[in-house]
Amino acid sequence: MSHPSIQTLHDTLNDLRDQNIDIARFCILWRAQQDLLNRLPPRYTEVAEDLLARLEAGRLFTEESCSFSQEDLLNNLALWLHKAERTLM
Repeated sequence: MSHPSIQTLHDTLNDLRDQNIDIARFCILWRAQQDLLNRLPPRYTEVAEDLLARLEAGRLFTEESCSFSQEDLLNNLALWLHKAERTLM
């Protein structure tokens, strides 16, 4: 069974992809999952924060740019989630 915070992160990722929430709300919800982050090795927090910061910086661009591909960042967050799930098993 998946950790409840993992499911929350999956849901928010899907909501962002479906444009049901904005990037600011998405980042707030991801950062609020302290219970999950505390259960993972510290490197997970560092990587997640780096991706979230880049996503926030990239929201200033209306189109994909070479520096800030929102789709690439979302794919990396999905990969982060997959690895976090496996780590918690």
